[in-house]
Amino acid sequence: MAKTRIYFITDVHGSNRCFRKFLNAAKFYEANVIILGGDITGKSMTPLVEAGDGTWSCHFQGMDMVLKTEKEVADLQARAGDSGAYAPVITKAKFEELESSPAKVTEFFNQQMVGRVGEWMALAEERLGKTQVKCMISPGNDDIFDIDPALSSSPYVINPEGKVVKVDDTHEMITLGYTNHTPWKSAREVDEDVLAGMISKMADQVQNMKTAIFNIHVPPIDSPLDKAPKVDESLKIVVRAGNVEMISAGSTACRAAIEKYQPMLGLHGHIHESRGIHKIGRTLCANPGSEYGEGILRGFIVDLDGDKTKSYILTSG
Repeated sequence: MAKTRIYFITDVHGSNRCFRKFLNAAKFYEANVIILGGDITGKSMTPLVEAGDGTWSCHFQGMDMVLKTEKEVADLQARAGDSGAYAPVITKAKFEELESSPAKVTEFFNQQMVGRVGEWMALAEERLGKTQVKCMISPGNDDIFDIDPALSSSPYVINPEGKVVKVDDTHEMITLGYTNHTPWKSAREVDEDVLAGMISKMADQVQNMKTAIFNIHVPPIDSPLDKAPKVDESLKIVVRAGNVEMISAGSTACRAAIEKYQPMLGLHGHIHESRGIHKIGRTLCANPGSEYGEGILRGFIVDLDGDKTKSYILTSG
């Protein structure tokens, strides 16, 4: 069988620019399979409020702005989208409605996230649906459950979450976007014992672990892939003696599963700062890292040949 080349990324957090680069990477890197492994939705929203006099006002990247033309509106929406933010145009009445109700803000924000995921699924199908490239996209801990129907809406894009799927004729993959608990209390967080059960339920269905892939969003604890800045109760980064204090924020359940099952490959993300490649026993683990806010796409390419990883490299572009 011919080698399979996987291009893997994670943590794009709503960045349109990073997602377009992800789709283009299939041709650029000659990948058979492209995988986006979680945390696909953005974290901020910047409404563009119609003033009623032909202008729009907004607060974007720390600045109060007045937009005077539709082109300026379109340009700002593009800038916001490329950085991962949402910039819907709304009326003054809608803005006042949102200001009066945090629940309505949450509902409206969720609608923006679901809408962009739907747009991405359509774009992936348009760009790659007639090619032989296999495209897999799954949620991460930061992604609300409302996006799941949109994520599974395309006949082309595969959402592998919670299942054993075939990457090719030889390699099976399990996928889990849930993580252990974080200070941010995101949507898909569970206790370590629950995480362990979720992993083992899938792993026990794998037919050949020597050629298996574990696409687990949270990296294994106590590895170079899980070092994150420590934060205090107010979520401020802890600095000691002028240096940011770093901690291991990975998962004990993930590490235990890798040590027990020893798949050929572990694909991880979640912790943007810990870009790297690390071996645990025979398992090659990778975290490509993330700089989505700058529109930079961090990736990991690996060539699979049977139960061997023939070559691999971290990419940036």
